[in-house]
Amino acid sequence: MPHFIRIARDLDIEPLLAELDAEPEMWLADTSRQRKIRCQRHTLSIYLRAAKKPLPPGAKNANDVHESRVTRAAARFPRTLAFCENVAGEWGAMLGRATLVTLLPKSQVFPHIDTGAYYWTRDRVHLVLRSPGGSLLTAGEETVVMHEGELWVFNNKVRHSAYNPSEKPRIHLIFDLLPAAGRGYYAFPPNDIRNTANIIDSAA
Repeated sequence: MPHFIRIARDLDIEPLLAELDAEPEMWLADTSRQRKIRCQRHTLSIYLRAAKKPLPPGAKNANDVHESRVTRAAARFPRTLAFCENVAGEWGAMLGRATLVTLLPKSQVFPHIDTGAYYWTRDRVHLVLRSPGGSLLTAGEETVVMHEGELWVFNNKVRHSAYNPSEKPRIHLIFDLLPAAGRGYYAFPPNDIRNTANIIDSAA
């Protein structure tokens, strides 16, 4: 499958779920993602690492901002953040942004492409934390079903979408890794001159 790679399965996710279940109010602490990004309007998010602010002069949004910061919310999820850091260390990569994301029941993430220099140079990783029946993700013409305890990397530079067919929320830990030279899966080198600004997101 050119757009998906399952890295691991049967990972111990119970410590991460325990942190989540202890902080249910955090799902509504920051609703900017679902309010401002139309393709994500059926989601809830908890930011653990986010783009560094204030944005540099001339930046219209965070898509071309490489620097990340640890959020205040991350203090409530030390094991979850440590998981991301450990994966980055094992891969010899630099951790970028990290977000806990719920996709609501019978809902979808609408088709879109992650554009900009930040995404262009990084691999996007998903850890499935809670997903009754499995998580459906599509990239290009491929669709996979991701299951709880599985770690995946996929190509977010092509049009992709997700669907939750179940009656319960689907929860993923999503984070980005800047790989060492020559070690990325779907990341392009920082000196690649291709212009991702011409890739247009026509999400519904």
